[in-house]
Amino acid sequence: MQPLSYPNVEETLYREVLDNGLEVIVLPKEGFSKTYATFSTKYGSVDNHFSVGEGAAIQVPDGIAHFLEHKMFEEPTGDIFAVFASQGASANAYTSFDRTVYLFSATEQIYENLETLINFVQNPYFTDENVNKEKGIIEQEIDMYRDNADWRVYFGLIDALYHKHPVHIDIAGTAESIGKIDKETLYSCYETFYHPSNMLLFVVGGVEAERVFELVRDNQSAKAFKPQGEIKRYFDEEPGSVKIPYKVTELPVSLPKCMLGFKDKQTGLKGEALLRLEVTTKLMLEALFGPSSKLYQELYEQNLISDSFGHEFNSSTDYSFSVIGGDTPDPDELLRQIRQYVEQIAEAGLPAEAFERAQRKKIGGYLRMLNSPEAIAGEFTKYRFRDSDMFDILGLYESCTLAEVNERLREHFDFNQLAVSIVRQPGQ
Repeated sequence: MQPLSYPNVEETLYREVLDNGLEVIVLPKEGFSKTYATFSTKYGSVDNHFSVGEGAAIQVPDGIAHFLEHKMFEEPTGDIFAVFASQGASANAYTSFDRTVYLFSATEQIYENLETLINFVQNPYFTDENVNKEKGIIEQEIDMYRDNADWRVYFGLIDALYHKHPVHIDIAGTAESIGKIDKETLYSCYETFYHPSNMLLFVVGGVEAERVFELVRDNQSAKAFKPQGEIKRYFDEEPGSVKIPYKVTELPVSLPKCMLGFKDKQTGLKGEALLRLEVTTKLMLEALFGPSSKLYQELYEQNLISDSFGHEFNSSTDYSFSVIGGDTPDPDELLRQIRQYVEQIAEAGLPAEAFERAQRKKIGGYLRMLNSPEAIAGEFTKYRFRDSDMFDILGLYESCTLAEVNERLREHFDFNQLAVSIVRQPGQ
């Protein structure tokens, strides 16, 4: 059990890598009654073409990571949610572009729930019957999201940005792609990506670190896992340009929804370099488009935006892009004013006070997040799987300079790299 100390945020984590490759990290939070545990695999919706060790590359249907997440909750004895509920815990799971996470939160029977979490994730149960049944359930979920305007404008933007990278494919796949999934393919993906060496167990809250490690050691020593070679992921070469500069989707909405995004040309960053890119970009977006910014106030006073207007930045080694927008009565006028403002700021540079205000806000938000076991549990694995450390973020926010943000602003806001996604009423 190796301690990892972060004096700048007054936190100490404990880490151990077991013989089977499973990484276990515990963050005790003295005085906290609630505990969160996440059992995560570095396997998401983009991982549809891969090989293991010296094996041949295989291509699997889109949506299979999400499908697998759904199926993991079904056991021969019934639904695992009922077991967690009987032990006073709330359980859930989610699939993102690059990871699948199983979790529970509880204030009692923590160690019993932890054992339940580990055991059900390491006990797949797929049959022809339950796989075919799940297809109908997920088809209904896909149809539901097709009618969700917020979902369509967001994934419409990503689809407009990317030609070939699977990040542009809906996480759930399509009715056609999930129709190709069978139990053999599920087991193949499970055995590849759910090997302990590709997973991380993270526990934060009112726990004793050594007791967690003892439980996990005993649990894993009773199970046999074959050694596994390196997982290699394959992606088609992505063109530098955006795929669709202006995309419109028609749905019955009371107010149009507009999102715009800029696609970064530079990829290949890892670890601290990728984390620094994220921190610098998020500071830049907050200074430009945050609720305290000059532009936000002007757009709000014109009733061009509402409090749904926001921004985010998504990044990985293989892709990175910004997202800006929300509900608006006039998407084209919103786009015109955003472009005009960004071009002016790119030429003149961000005002120092706007940068400092954004920096203070980001630092304050980060420090508040450290008081939430749920938020820590959600964020820690994301950064760990990207070979970076969530606890380095504070130092990067504090050390980031106005010059860095202005440089990033001029680099990122290339209007040849802009895509727009709009959802509006038919015929509008």
